Amino acid sequence: MRRLLLLLAILQSTAGAAAEAPPPVEVPAELTLSAALALYRSAGLDLLLADAAVDSAAADLRSAHAVANPSLGFTGGKSFVCEGPCRWSGPPLWAFALGDQGALMDWVVGKRGLRIEVAEAGLRSARALRVDTERATGSALKQQFVVTLVAQEAVRFARETGTAATDQLKLTQRRYQSGAISEADLARVQTAKLEVDQAITQAEINLVQAKASLAFLLGVRGELPSFVVREDALLGLGSPPGLEGATVESLMVLAREHRPDLVAQQAQTDRAAASVELAHRQVWPDFALGAQYAVQGLGVNAISPPTVSFGVSTSLPVFYQQQGEVAKASADLRTQQLQQQKLLAQVQSDVQTAWAGYVGAREQALRMQEGGLLTSARRARDLVQIQYQKGAASLLEYLDAQRTYISVNLESLQDLAGYWTAVFKLEQAVGRTLE
Repeated sequence: MRRLLLLLAILQSTAGAAAEAPPPVEVPAELTLSAALALYRSAGLDLLLADAAVDSAAADLRSAHAVANPSLGFTGGKSFVCEGPCRWSGPPLWAFALGDQGALMDWVVGKRGLRIEVAEAGLRSARALRVDTERATGSALKQQFVVTLVAQEAVRFARETGTAATDQLKLTQRRYQSGAISEADLARVQTAKLEVDQAITQAEINLVQAKASLAFLLGVRGELPSFVVREDALLGLGSPPGLEGATVESLMVLAREHRPDLVAQQAQTDRAAASVELAHRQVWPDFALGAQYAVQGLGVNAISPPTVSFGVSTSLPVFYQQQGEVAKASADLRTQQLQQQKLLAQVQSDVQTAWAGYVGAREQALRMQEGGLLTSARRARDLVQIQYQKGAASLLEYLDAQRTYISVNLESLQDLAGYWTAVFKLEQAVGRTLE
C-alpha cells in the first residue's frame, strides 16, 4: 500500500509539472522588432519571474486581509470519589469554550488595517518593479535586435566582398599565367582573398552568437531556431519623434514622470512608513475574548450546574515593548528614504549619460553615412580600381584602397548599431519609448 501511494504521488507530481511547463516559443522565420517585443512580453523569462513576484505580493495582501479564526474547545470527563476504593461517580462533565483569538481587538486597535496598508504598498512596488523589468530588459532586447541586424548586414557585406575577391583572384591568376604580373603580385591578391575569407567566417560566428543572445531574451528554451531579422527603419538614421527638440531638462522631466523604478521606490517608502506605525501599534497587547459553557449534572444537587462564563485574556507588556521591531522598522524607513534620494540622483545621471551618448553616436553615424566617410572610401576604391585596370595605379594601391573601403564599411555598420543602441539606452533612461 505504501508503494502504491508513493507511485501515485510521483505520477501526480509529474503530471502537475507537465501541465505547468510553458509552451515552446515559436520564433517566426522573419522576425521584426515589433514581433520580437510581442514574443518577449509573452515568454520572456525575466518578465515571467516578475509576474511571479507580483503574484507573491498579491498573496501577501490576501493574507493581510485575513481575520483570525475563532477557537473552539470541548472537554468531557467524569468525577470519581475515593471513600474506600476509588470509583467513578456522578454524571459526566461537559464543557464547551469559544474564543475570538484576538480578532476583535486586532480590528479595534487597527493592526489589521496597518498590515493591509503594508501589503498594499508591497503589491504596488512589485507591480512597478514588473514594469521596470520590462523597461530594462525590453531595452536590452531592442539593443540586441540591432546587434543581430548589424551582424546580419556584416555577413551580407562580407560575402559580397568575398565574391569580388574571388573574381579578382581569378583575374590575377590569368594575368600571372600570361606573364603580365609577377608572382609577388599574385601572392598579395591571394593573401587579400584569405583575409576576406577570415572576415566572412568571423562575421558568421558573430551572427550566430548575436542570434543566440536574442533568442535567450525572447525566452527560447531549446535549440536555436533558424530565423532572420528584418527592420528597414533601423538600417537608416531616422530620428525618433520623441527626440525632436528634446533637451536634457525635458528628458529629465519625462524620466521623473515615467520611470517605474521611482514608482516602486516610493511604494517601498510608503511600506516602510506603514511598517513603523504597525511596529508601534504592536506594543498594544492582543485581548482575546472567550465564552464557556460547563455542566455536570442538572439537578439541585448537581456537582456543577449549567454555567455560562465569559472572560478576557491578554499578555502583559512588562518586560518587552517591541523595542527591537520598532527600531528595525525605523531603520528600514530611513534606508528606503535614502534609497529614494539615491535613485533620483541615479535617474539624473542616467539621462545625462544617455543623452551624451546619443549626441555623440549620432554625430559619428552622420559623419559616416552617405555623403561622408563611407562615400569617400567607396569613391576612392572605385577610382583606384579604374586606375589599376588602366595601369595607372599599382596593385598595392588598389589593395590598400580595397582594405580601407572594407574597414570603413564595417565601421559604418558599427556606428549605425551604436546610434540605435544610444537611442534605446535613452529610452531606458527616460522610462518610455520615444517613437
